[in-house]
Amino acid sequence: MILSSFEWTIAKRYMMPGKGERFIALVAGISFVAVMLGVAALVIVMSVMNGFRGELFDKIVGLNGHAIVQGYGNRLDNWQQIVTQVRKTPGVTHASPLIEQPLMVTFNGRTEAILLRGNTQADIHNLDAKVTAGDIGSLQPGAENVAIGSELARDLGAQVGDVITIINPAGRATPFGTVPRQVAYHVSAIFEIGIYDFDQSYVVMPIANAQQLLLMGDTIGNIEVSVKNPDDVGTILAPLKRELAGLAQVSDWRQINSSLFEALAVERVAMFTILSIIVLVAVFNILSSLIMLVRAKTRDIAILRTMGATRRSLLKVFVTTGFCIGAMGTVAGVCIGFVFLYFRQPIVHAVEIVTGQNLWDPSIRFLTELPSRPDPVEITVICVMSLVFSFLATLYPAFKAASTDPVQVLRYE
Repeated sequence: MILSSFEWTIAKRYMMPGKGERFIALVAGISFVAVMLGVAALVIVMSVMNGFRGELFDKIVGLNGHAIVQGYGNRLDNWQQIVTQVRKTPGVTHASPLIEQPLMVTFNGRTEAILLRGNTQADIHNLDAKVTAGDIGSLQPGAENVAIGSELARDLGAQVGDVITIINPAGRATPFGTVPRQVAYHVSAIFEIGIYDFDQSYVVMPIANAQQLLLMGDTIGNIEVSVKNPDDVGTILAPLKRELAGLAQVSDWRQINSSLFEALAVERVAMFTILSIIVLVAVFNILSSLIMLVRAKTRDIAILRTMGATRRSLLKVFVTTGFCIGAMGTVAGVCIGFVFLYFRQPIVHAVEIVTGQNLWDPSIRFLTELPSRPDPVEITVICVMSLVFSFLATLYPAFKAASTDPVQVLRYE
């Protein structure tokens, strides 16, 4: 398919039709724009969906680990021994005790449901980068300080330094019944994880304080586990599941968030298929423009044949003409896609201002901002697919031009 200077000159001439062929030029321009928009749409949507899945995975797994060892009845009495056992499992990089318990919190007459998290000091310090106000370092065992999510702080109207009351319905038993346990805590830090549900419900305190509030003694509820390769978490923890059978349940990130990630995977495949059809429709414009070009240039093709142009040369000329339109549209589409992704947040804000609608409600979308994570392999597949479609669209009109019989065309000239 290497073009000679003669073939390239003819191909360039046909890519820019003359004044009398403006309709053909218009159709060719529409073909270019259609391919460009189709490729841009694929790049944008797939990058956003990859970013959405990646951000969710990073934030959820970054906070909860790749797996959870949960005691039956939410209690692990011999948890020190189990933590040691988990840490010795090949492939496990981190294991940390954890307490999670749904409770209630009140402040200035407002009441909200919360998820109390009792963390080790090391895990608490890992939240330091996500703190938006206050000092998370003041969360020490024995100190009545807590850190709360940014959305929960907004719902309660609480700020750093305020005192909130956490209510444990399972309080102490008295002759008059169970009395809920209420403990006041100072808000020493406000953090923002980036997932709306977490920021709206999480209250973090040292694990010793959580044990005291929940009257658990020296027990915990869970152990969060991190592994080397999250995709192999099931294989890595399979021996641990057998060893802890009857004592605790081991659940990995796939099981805990199975419905969410499965829905994202299905939606990703569906969107790729639908948007690929848009690119396929776009290359049909290339087919139609080339067919019209061949019909308009029938006399020129016959003259070129009589001057010595071979069928192979004409085939290469028209394949090159159509393929270049698709290739230029593909390159332009990728560029537009990257520009859109770079300015995605200002574009979302601009559309919200124009339409008056909230396009990215974090309470629905989980994440606080529109994410993006372009995948080089996926973008390469999109480009190759577009180029292949463009090439296939040129074959019929190119073969039609190459098979032109100059005797029949020029008989009455």
